[in-house]
Amino acid sequence: MGDERRPILRGERVYLRPAEREDIPTFIEWLGDAVVSEGLATRAPWSRVAEENWFDELQKAQSKSMWHFVICLRDGGRPIGFCALHDIDHVNGSTELGIGIGEADEWDKGYGTEAMEVLLDFAFGELRLHRVFLHVFEFNARAVHAYERIGFQHEGAKRQAYYRHGRHHDMLVMGILAHEWDARERRPTWELE
Repeated sequence: MGDERRPILRGERVYLRPAEREDIPTFIEWLGDAVVSEGLATRAPWSRVAEENWFDELQKAQSKSMWHFVICLRDGGRPIGFCALHDIDHVNGSTELGIGIGEADEWDKGYGTEAMEVLLDFAFGELRLHRVFLHVFEFNARAVHAYERIGFQHEGAKRQAYYRHGRHHDMLVMGILAHEWDARERRPTWELE
């Protein structure tokens, strides 16, 4: 790999690092792109002030009620997206996963899947969580397929819970349990070089 460091949270081709204030312009660019934001709950572009306020709140919550990371390519360190565990419930061992690849030219290369593997290893293998779930728009077939492939199960749907482009859409709920993740025949990401 182009980077001689061995990041703590790493896959073969990507690694996860905390967000820095210098990432704010990149986040604004990603969330302001109509193609990228289509699969996210973003309805309008964010201003720098709004993004800075979000970042300040993120820093307060980091490692307490959430973990937010920037997805970077190991070869060169280029940031290509973000992923997070939100609203961590330490009593019940549950959290919501969110992910987005902000660089559309990096879609369909498996980077998002690899980042989710790293994040799930972190959730189950480091934080001792029991369940990770996510919400996905029913119209986002590409994402649904990726989540199914990694092992998420359909748990239900929030019928017509999301309004976008003049109509209501179902919001699917998918989840994976620690024992389901552990049963997969794969090498944990912390063992990768």
